[in-house]
Amino acid sequence: MIRHCLVLHLCAFAVSGHAASAQVETGPGTVAAASKPVAAAKAAAKPAAKAAPRHGKNVRAVKRAAPAPEPFNPEVLDLQSSAALVVNVQSGDVVFNKNISAVAPIASITKLMTAMVVLDTQLPLDEQIVLTEGDLDYLKNTGSRLQIGTVLTRDEMLRLALMSSENRAASALARAYPGGVAAFVREMNLKAIALDMMQTTFVDGTGLSSGNVSTAQDLAKMVTAAYQYPLIRQYSTGNGYAVHIGRGRTLEFRNTNALIPNPDWNIELSKTGYIREAGRCLVMQTVIAGASVVIVLLDSYGRLSRSGDANRIKKWIEYHAGRMHAG
Repeated sequence: MIRHCLVLHLCAFAVSGHAASAQVETGPGTVAAASKPVAAAKAAAKPAAKAAPRHGKNVRAVKRAAPAPEPFNPEVLDLQSSAALVVNVQSGDVVFNKNISAVAPIASITKLMTAMVVLDTQLPLDEQIVLTEGDLDYLKNTGSRLQIGTVLTRDEMLRLALMSSENRAASALARAYPGGVAAFVREMNLKAIALDMMQTTFVDGTGLSSGNVSTAQDLAKMVTAAYQYPLIRQYSTGNGYAVHIGRGRTLEFRNTNALIPNPDWNIELSKTGYIREAGRCLVMQTVIAGASVVIVLLDSYGRLSRSGDANRIKKWIEYHAGRMHAG
C-alpha cells in the first residue's frame, strides 16, 4: 500500500513538473512562476542521470530538433546586437537606434580608420612591405596564412586588411608608416577628433586590442567618412582576391562579411570585427528600398547574429517603405 502511494505521488510530481516546463516555453510572463517546479524536476532527474551506463561507446545522444525560427514581425525591430544604429545618408535621419552612446570595444572595425590614415598619407601604393616578427599577434595569438617574410605591396596589404580583416597586413601598414606604429596611432586619434568622434580611442591599427573603443554613433560618422575613399569602398566589398607570395604560390582570400555575395544586398562599404571583448560587429553602407543607409551593429551574440540583424533591418525598412508607397 505504501509502495503504491509512493508511485502515485511520483507520477503526480512528474506531471506537475512537465506542465510547469511547458508553461515556461509557451506561456508569456510565466518564467518566474514556473522556475521552482522546473528546478525541482531537474533535481529529481539527477539520480537517473547517475544511473546511466558508464561504458558508453555505443550509447548515442538523442538529437533534439532545432527550434523553429522566430517569425518576422514587421512592426517591431528586435535585434540581437547590444548596440545598433541605422541612419539615412541623404537626410541624416536616424531610422533606428539602440544604445548608440554606449562605449565598447570595436575589434576590426578599427581597420576602416587604419585605411583612411594610410590613404591620407598618399604613400606609394606599389611600395613593397615585408612582414616581420613585429607583425605577429602576441595579444590574442591569432594566426594568419601570411608568413613572416612575405612581401606584398601596400595596396595588397590594404585590400587584405579591409576585405579579409588580415591582422598582419594591418599591422604592417601601421609599422611602415613614417614614424612607426606610435605615429600611426597618433594620426588615427587625430583623425577621430577631426571627424567629431569624441567617444573613440585607438591604440593599434588592427583592432586586436580591446582598448580600441567607440560608440555606434561615432562609428556611423567613421563609415560616412570612409565612404569618401573609392578604394575603401572597392576593397571592403570585394568578394575575393588572390595574392602571389613567391615560388609560384598563390593565396586566395574571401570577404569576412557573409552578406557580400548575396544578390539581395547592394552593399557599398563593409567591415566586420570580432574579438571576445567586442562580440560580433558589423558596419555597412548599403542601399535598402532605394535609400542609402549606414548600419552599425555592435556586440552581436552568436556567430550569425550580426548577419541576422542586418537582414532583419533590411526587411523592416522594406516593409515600412512598401507601406508608405501603398498609402
